[in-house]
Amino acid sequence: MNKTDLFLEAVMAATIQSLLEEISGVDDPVEELQSLKTALLSIPVSALRDAVSGQRFDLIFSLLDTNEREQVELCVDILERILLALSPVHVVQNYRAALQSGLKHPNETVKILALTQIGRVVEHPEASTEILNNHELLQGMILCIREEKMAVAKRAIESLSKISHSKPGLDKLFHSDLLDVLKDVMATSDIIRYRVYELLVEISSASPISLGYCASSGLISQLLGELTGDDVLIRATAVEMVTSLAHSQHGRQYLAQQGIMDKISNMIRGAEMDSFSSLYLPGLVKFFGNLAIMESPQQVCETYPAFLNKALEMALDPDPAMIGVGLDTLGLLGSTVEGKQVLQKTGENFKAVILRMSQLASSGANELRVRSLDAISQLLTLQPEQQTEDLLSLTESWFHLLSNKPMDMIRDISTQPFPELHCAALRIFTAIASQPWGQRMMINNPGFMEFILDRSTGQTKEAKDAKFELVGSLVGSSTSAEILGSQNYIRLKMYLKEGPYYVTAVASVGTEGAE
Repeated sequence: MNKTDLFLEAVMAATIQSLLEEISGVDDPVEELQSLKTALLSIPVSALRDAVSGQRFDLIFSLLDTNEREQVELCVDILERILLALSPVHVVQNYRAALQSGLKHPNETVKILALTQIGRVVEHPEASTEILNNHELLQGMILCIREEKMAVAKRAIESLSKISHSKPGLDKLFHSDLLDVLKDVMATSDIIRYRVYELLVEISSASPISLGYCASSGLISQLLGELTGDDVLIRATAVEMVTSLAHSQHGRQYLAQQGIMDKISNMIRGAEMDSFSSLYLPGLVKFFGNLAIMESPQQVCETYPAFLNKALEMALDPDPAMIGVGLDTLGLLGSTVEGKQVLQKTGENFKAVILRMSQLASSGANELRVRSLDAISQLLTLQPEQQTEDLLSLTESWFHLLSNKPMDMIRDISTQPFPELHCAALRIFTAIASQPWGQRMMINNPGFMEFILDRSTGQTKEAKDAKFELVGSLVGSSTSAEILGSQNYIRLKMYLKEGPYYVTAVASVGTEGAE
């Protein structure tokens, strides 16, 4: 560090010290706190570390003990900045008791500050021991899960899940009486119980070892039992939690060992007998949709045929909530080569779904129109390395099922005055732009190249990005220069070189005095 830096650091430290002294000498320190906050925000965090390391900020913590909301919020802003500049070791050694008190503060911003800093500390190997050895502090964190304010509970779940990243942390949470504290918190209400389940799923997803701790506590079995409970709303939430658990490979293995895939498949089968099934059925189908993408679409659809049948059925359902999940799931399945082949094997059933997608894309509520268009673009997407003759023939046949004039249909949608529809329609053109048959349709569609190269359409950032992606897909294809012609290809390359936000300069001719 050179002399200038040392001098500036000394000035900053003196300024902060002076402001702290001013704060300590007044009864209503709001104005002085505002000055300190302004001073701290004007200094980069990296430079702030050295300026604040040698000072004590217990005074600011003590000023949190008030009912004056403005004072509390200023103190929180100041402490956030200071603590961020200090190392986790320094924070825990100097302010552990203050952070512990913060967990019981009536103001939610103070609780969030304390939980955030504790989360920082537990990620640091040297500093985490001080937290793990403080039983009361850990108990305070668990109790924050039942706070009325969701933001506090979320931060508590985040910080507690960080504690579980080490074996000592797992031992502390699951092999001590803290497990009883956790169970007591669960008993508060249905909502709080599901917050604890969220924590357990978060911990379980980290590693097979952490899943083992959660499973041996009996709480994961309790969650799985709720899948078939009497309360359909609780059942729907349980399905969401189990879907999150299935995101990790060890989570999926555990669920398979517990027979959960079969149980969910049976729930789909039995849904027709339940008049309230519309509340949880979408979640069951999403579960298998995610499973298919992470494992093997063919294997999942063959092992659990009830899933695919229900997804196809939902896409044709009159209920918009059902249609949306059906479209999303089939789009997700069809985004993979294996999924495309599975869908093609369903024959007329899937043709009926494509016709429905076409109808929904052309008219109806905007949200469903966008979801239909997005599903279509996923179904039609083929990466260059996947473009075998059979698969190209498959995507082309699906495109032609959309309409007698599918290019005109999608283009008409893209010119409607809704940015989200415009972008979704462009994504379909992007999907077929890398495929030779798609390029042939583009060059044979009158005015289509001008439509692509026209920068005056779609003025939002999203629209410009979507158009740029379409141009990039065409330029990146090995067949486009030959199919589109060299002149069009050069124009597309120029568009790409100019970037998505290029503005064509318009020459203006002065007319003043022309008369």
